[in-house]
Amino acid sequence: MTSLVPQGPYSDQELQKLYPAKLKLQLVQILGELTDKGRETTLALGERFRHLYVHQLGFMPKIISDADMIYLRATPMPRALDSVQQSFVGNESKEMDYLNSLISKWMPEGSSRVAVDSHPRISGIMDTINSTLAHGPQTRLPSAFYNSKGRDIIDKIGIEEWFSGYKESQEYRKLGIGALVGDMVTRMVGSAEGSGDDGLLEVAGVDGQLGKGRGGQTSIKFAMSGCHDTTLAGVLSSLGVFDAEKWPPFTSSIAVELFKDTSVKEPSAKPAEPTARQGFLASFTKPSSVIMRKPVQDFSPEEKAKLQGYYVRLRYNDRPMTVPGCRLPGKHLEGDDSFCTLEAFKAIADKFTPRVWTEACVEHLGEPPYPSEPEPAGY
Repeated sequence: MTSLVPQGPYSDQELQKLYPAKLKLQLVQILGELTDKGRETTLALGERFRHLYVHQLGFMPKIISDADMIYLRATPMPRALDSVQQSFVGNESKEMDYLNSLISKWMPEGSSRVAVDSHPRISGIMDTINSTLAHGPQTRLPSAFYNSKGRDIIDKIGIEEWFSGYKESQEYRKLGIGALVGDMVTRMVGSAEGSGDDGLLEVAGVDGQLGKGRGGQTSIKFAMSGCHDTTLAGVLSSLGVFDAEKWPPFTSSIAVELFKDTSVKEPSAKPAEPTARQGFLASFTKPSSVIMRKPVQDFSPEEKAKLQGYYVRLRYNDRPMTVPGCRLPGKHLEGDDSFCTLEAFKAIADKFTPRVWTEACVEHLGEPPYPSEPEPAGY
């Protein structure tokens, strides 16, 4: 008996025939066996499974953080156990093997292989590599750490580990970055409606009075927040604009700009009176009753009118980014879909802005970590 050599990836035509669009893949179960010579071919079989169920069908996540969704079983025969092991390892990709061939000899005792959760973690290795590149030759590691393919693998795995959840789960976005994004939207809505909720009430004026700057200012023009690389990528991933990006380099930034179309007539209603500030910390305790945290879907026509003629643009490291949901007709400035209407941008952010963060944190305890239906970011 000869070993079966798994064929290459399915073509798009084969894939459409095997997996009809009207049928949703629910469960996969694999049976197989291994001869002594079969480790290599069985490893290739696992790689084929990965390409099909992870990359082509999107049925499984790229990185499995725990075994809760995996079932492995074999007879007590060594070749059967090896069959499962090789197939599963192959399913987890050969990229980590390549990485270990480069740098595992420098790993400490007790954690001899590089892994997502090794000691140091793969993200920690990436931080060390990047910091030595930024600080000159005196800090350099052995040359193997700077292998271009190895660095690409580390970057890819790091991004999948840290940010793939933002792309796949509304709850992940809500708990991971939603309060911060909601706070940014609050400032923009406050600026549009002239309520003082653009942050002015956080700034002390004469003799500590709030709501009016010492120079007579009645609105905030510029707000800057210091944060982490994981914050930046979390925001971008949650808005659906971090595909095919590398880990944020040092000194990265996001500019969230609010524009007013001067040709649009101002609504006749008077600006809202300044209210008590209801920003990031407020989302931990109680919902806000003012327009800034109110979902767009609950707006009255008068409240929606306050947002008309306003546009939001994201610039990541000086590159304009287009939120996917803003590409739709009527959701952006005519001729440039990187300028999202404030109403559309807020509607997207509303879906993962927590009204009461402490309640959202325990809302789905005991349920599967991944949503049963796709929840793509940026819509």
